[in-house]
Amino acid sequence: MATTSTAAPPRKWWQVPRPLQKVFDTFPLLAYDVNALPARAQSATSGDLPTLYVFSTEEEALLGAPSFNPSCLKWQAFLKLAGVKFQILPSTNHASPTGALPFILPARSSPTDVPSPIPSSKLHDYALKYGTSNPPEVSALRLDAYQALLDVPIRNAWLQALYRDPQYIDLLDRFYITPASSSYWVRGALRHQLRRAAETEIRKTGPGGAASTALSLLVDEHSVYRAAVKALEALATLLSESKTGWFFGAETPTIFDASVFAYTHLMLKYMSDAEGEVEGEKDFILASRKLGIMVRSAGSGELEQHHRRLFELLWLADSNAELLDTKARGNKLLQVQLQA
Repeated sequence: MATTSTAAPPRKWWQVPRPLQKVFDTFPLLAYDVNALPARAQSATSGDLPTLYVFSTEEEALLGAPSFNPSCLKWQAFLKLAGVKFQILPSTNHASPTGALPFILPARSSPTDVPSPIPSSKLHDYALKYGTSNPPEVSALRLDAYQALLDVPIRNAWLQALYRDPQYIDLLDRFYITPASSSYWVRGALRHQLRRAAETEIRKTGPGGAASTALSLLVDEHSVYRAAVKALEALATLLSESKTGWFFGAETPTIFDASVFAYTHLMLKYMSDAEGEVEGEKDFILASRKLGIMVRSAGSGELEQHHRRLFELLWLADSNAELLDTKARGNKLLQVQLQA
C-alpha cells in the first residue's frame, strides 16, 4: 500500500528560517530614539543664551576662544558673523545626541524647559533666523566649486598633518587623546584608530582631489601637501580679485569666509613657525610639512591677511566689551559643572 505525504510548500528565498524567526518573535526588533543629552548639559545651559557644544578645553570654552576643530570653528565663526549671542561648552562626539559636533542647545524658556538640540546641518538656518545680521548669500555654483578645495585637498592635508605626521603627535594627544582617557593602552588604541580613520578618509578622495581608483596601503604625504598648496594658491588668487577683502567680493564676510578661516586659523596657530621667518622656495614649503607656512606663502599673503581681519572682527572687536560678562558667566558655569 503506497503512502502519501503532503509536501511542504516551497519556501521563498527571502523567508527567515523558522528557528531564527522564533527568536525574532520572542525578541522583536525595536527602533530606539536618539541619545538623550546628559543631565549636565541641561543644567549648564543658560536660561538666556543658547549653548554651542564644540571640541574645546574647559578654560578656552569659558573664554569663548576658537575651537581647535575645523568643523566646530566654522559654525562658531558663522554664528558670530550672524550676530547670534551664545556661550560654548566643551564636548565630544560620544556626548552628542547626533553623534557629531557641533550642535547647539537653544536657551531655555523656563527652568523646566528641555530644548531639543540642533545639529550642524541646521545651524545655517538657525543663525539666519535668530541672528541680528544676515551674512550675504553666495551663488551655489561658485560656492560649490571653491568649497571642494576645502573639503578635499585642504581637509586631507589637515588630516595628514594632525593624525599621521609624527611632528604633530603631541598636538593630537593634547586635542583628542589625553582628554579621552588616562590609560596608556586606551590612548594607544585610540591614537591608532584615529590614524587609520584619517588614512581611510584621505584614500577615499586621493591626494589630488579626485576619487582614487586604487586604494594603496600607504598615503603619499607629499602628494597630499602638494595638492593643498595648489588649493591654497587658488583661494589666495580668488581673494586677490576681491575689492572688499572678503571672498566673492561680498561687502561683509559670508559662510565661505568662515569655512576658510576655520582651517587657516588652526594652521597658522598650531602648524607654523614664528611669524616673520623666511619661508623660502616651494620645495622648502613642502618639505617643512607645516601647513601654516603654506597658508602664509599662498599668493601674496592674502589668506593670512584675511585670517587676521576675520579674527579681529569676531574675537578681538568685542573682547573688551564682553570680558567682564564672560568672566561672570564662566564662573557661574564652572560652579554648575563642579556640582553636576
